[in-house]
Amino acid sequence: MRVIFAGGGTAGHVNPAIAAADYISRQEASEIRLSGGRGNIEERLAEKAGYPIDAFPLEGLSREKNLRGLRRNLRAVREALAAVSSCKKVLRAQKPEIVVGTGGYASFPMVWAAVRSGVPAAMLEVNATPGVATRLLAGKVDCVMISYAETEKLVPKAKKVVLTGSPVREEILRCREQSWEPLFQNELPTLCCFWGSVGALYMNRKMEDFLVMAAQRRQFNVLCVAGSKHYEAMRRETEAKGLDFGKADNVALREYIYDMDHVMGVCDLFLTRAGGTLAELCAAGRPAVLVPSPFAAENHQEKNARILEKAGAAVVVTEQEATPALLYDTVLELLQDPQRLARMGECARSKAQPQALGNIYRALREVLKSRHGGE
Repeated sequence: MRVIFAGGGTAGHVNPAIAAADYISRQEASEIRLSGGRGNIEERLAEKAGYPIDAFPLEGLSREKNLRGLRRNLRAVREALAAVSSCKKVLRAQKPEIVVGTGGYASFPMVWAAVRSGVPAAMLEVNATPGVATRLLAGKVDCVMISYAETEKLVPKAKKVVLTGSPVREEILRCREQSWEPLFQNELPTLCCFWGSVGALYMNRKMEDFLVMAAQRRQFNVLCVAGSKHYEAMRRETEAKGLDFGKADNVALREYIYDMDHVMGVCDLFLTRAGGTLAELCAAGRPAVLVPSPFAAENHQEKNARILEKAGAAVVVTEQEATPALLYDTVLELLQDPQRLARMGECARSKAQPQALGNIYRALREVLKSRHGGE
């Protein structure tokens, strides 16, 4: 199968594409490419996964209702239109059988180019509430694949909707079956904290005080991920507040997690946002404290988080509530109750969708079959 997966801006739009690409490659001889924004995380993840990527200058829309926001949106539209033209050239050169958008503003140009060029196209929506790109393209593509049943009513113009679930890489599904080296050389329970693939300055500032408390009290380990954009500044600010990373044996700061299967395999609890990572947490059966981003489109992160909270798999703290002290106390209470963590992990696992990759593969095959008159 010749496929182009289009999406990006955050890892939550890229990792599902890589998971699906890997699965398709295991099922049949395939030629797979990615498409996204130049300078975005999709370029780094595609390179690491071994897939070629066509990247274009792209910028997301601003929600600011002022002159600066208007200028950014005009620039974003110009870039998107230019990218559509470039994508049509890629389609003519590569001749994919199908284009699959996985969300984010970076998915729009390639999927729209496919629609305009008569190439079969589909969208994969991993959030409960579809993003702008999915809503704009739902009525144009051959199929919209969704992760939550309640999403169907939010894409009323879609030609076809298939409940596939959210794809997760096989190594995440099997991460707890592996024998891993510990992240810390002590017997303390371990928390992993991250705020999306590009980081979040507001939450990083809160975590500076959190890390200082963790190092001073030494009640648990913390692997904290700042995001490459904020890593150096966060390290400087935390050190200025008195944390010596060279001496603290229970605190570590990273730019990004490339070995998520290892991290999910050994960490006891996760403190994070409520985007695409939720599917991985469920697949790994890991409990979480979730702080949804209030700036996510249609507030979809809080909707995602509340689904897991209702299932007993997570504790939700709003960003407004999330002081360093409250986060620390919430994390400590959970880490001191292994039985509760185990129950939460089981509840998370109950929400996993291990058949998602197979469902997506079959849905794409059905699109191609339909386009070729049932052959």
